[in-house]
Amino acid sequence: MSQKVLLNATEVNIALNRLACQLIENHDTFENTVLIGIQPRGVFLAERLKKLLETDYKIQNIQLGYLDITFYRDDFRRGEKTLEANTTEINFIVEDKKVVFVDDVLYTGRSIRSALTAIQSFGRPLEIELLTLIDRRFSRHLPIQPDYRGRQVDAINEEKVKVCWLENEGEDAVYLINK
Repeated sequence: MSQKVLLNATEVNIALNRLACQLIENHDTFENTVLIGIQPRGVFLAERLKKLLETDYKIQNIQLGYLDITFYRDDFRRGEKTLEANTTEINFIVEDKKVVFVDDVLYTGRSIRSALTAIQSFGRPLEIELLTLIDRRFSRHLPIQPDYRGRQVDAINEEKVKVCWLENEGEDAVYLINK
């Protein structure tokens, strides 16, 4: 097994700042916009973006929620392994709001499809956008594309993209892993 660094800590920080600026361009004060981190890995990115928007760009009152999609997945109960649910924490109404789904890697698109179904339990959003740190463009099973992407990666065959966060793995980095 070998791994290649796709983004180091400096490059992750640059990508996060670029994504934050793109969000500000489209959502200004975030008055009618909410961020929803898709559990489990999108939460780290969503929290980091919220902190960056508040501290570096002085945007206040950003609403952030966490959405668990476990029971909405099309592969739920298909394998031998029992899936463990995460928590959903959405303490606000999404009705008529602009929702930005946040996830670390866009791969097949199935997680996003599940999130689109799951969010309906919390109201009918005005619109939904997708922000992802890594877009694996040759792996899509569904016609889903990100509105905001940190980096596009051409991972093929059995290659895996692993996003590491300082808060969880002790470093900010993105790796391409060959099995």
